[in-house]
Amino acid sequence: MTISVVYNNDIYLDPLLTSVTWSGDITQGFRKLEVRLKNTVDGRHQAVNIELGRELRLYEDDIEKFRGVIFTLDINATGDLDITAYDENVYLTKNSDIRKFTGMTASAIIRQLCADFQVPVGAIAETGYVIPRLILRDKTVWEMMVAAISETRRQTGRRFWITSKEGALVLIERGDKIVDWVLENGVNITGAGYSQTIEDMRNSVKVTANDDAKPSDTVNYSPETLEMITGTIATESKSPIVATAKDDDNITRFGLMQHIDHMDSSATQSSANQMAIELLKELSKTKDEAHIEALGNSEIVAGSAVYVIESMTSIVGGFYVITDTHTWANGVHQMELSISGDESLPMLNYADLEQVTTEKTRKKDEGNNYSKELALLGE
Repeated sequence: MTISVVYNNDIYLDPLLTSVTWSGDITQGFRKLEVRLKNTVDGRHQAVNIELGRELRLYEDDIEKFRGVIFTLDINATGDLDITAYDENVYLTKNSDIRKFTGMTASAIIRQLCADFQVPVGAIAETGYVIPRLILRDKTVWEMMVAAISETRRQTGRRFWITSKEGALVLIERGDKIVDWVLENGVNITGAGYSQTIEDMRNSVKVTANDDAKPSDTVNYSPETLEMITGTIATESKSPIVATAKDDDNITRFGLMQHIDHMDSSATQSSANQMAIELLKELSKTKDEAHIEALGNSEIVAGSAVYVIESMTSIVGGFYVITDTHTWANGVHQMELSISGDESLPMLNYADLEQVTTEKTRKKDEGNNYSKELALLGE
């Protein structure tokens, strides 16, 4: 297979190429291209004038694999030039804001953010779940998108990830596998390692909402007393909500390890129960991770799935690719992969800042009203 690197959509850098490294990580929204050139023909002057902010593309057999923007240039006295470019999704991490979203799906939130921050949009999978409220302060656009798909995942169990294709952001639902490939020792695997851990396992989940709420009380004042009172007497309050889920077999085997999560004031008992169930499914798993070195296949990237057969490490089965690094040098294409039985999609918890502020104000006001009431009643 033949690769080509094109600068500014019209200059082929192939005669100058020393090595090309193309990499990605499912926990990031963008992919990276690193190119090394011998950017001189006479040892005294640069062969091609490369500028920051220009476009760089990678092709394999005339099929586009990467399109991005040059962010870093580094050249030495012998003409060795290192270029680093990121695809357009890098701008998700370069912009921060304060946003409130009400009654929107994660898909709609992502479309709106892309429009507001001039990020090109491709195919966006429909996430379905309508998020009642999402308030985010001082977060990058990437973190906001992750918060939206994280909330969808917590409520429905559906998993989505963000990537880029032909210069545009795309949202893909987990399960929509692009292609499955087999990696096998003695065929295309050149090295492997495997690890397992229960460090992050949780086999009991508690979800709460309205933590500070107290049961409603009925307060009876005489008409004379009521006439004397100024301010508001709070007599109604939402009841606390608690939902739990446990994996008893897991607890017996590994010991009790509990996770606690909180929902905002719009939560219901049903939504809390659902969230506890989905979190338990996710957190009660043993984490396994493997590292594979193999002959290069550019279809295998972070987010795709592979079937591995490696006898020494006993890595056998289907895995998700978490990170990938593809290197072309001296006419050889090699790749390094980290793979896992769980795709380790990014999750982001967020604090409902409006609710926190409202509760603080309410508590302060209630304290002031109570003091006024006591003062008046004591006159």
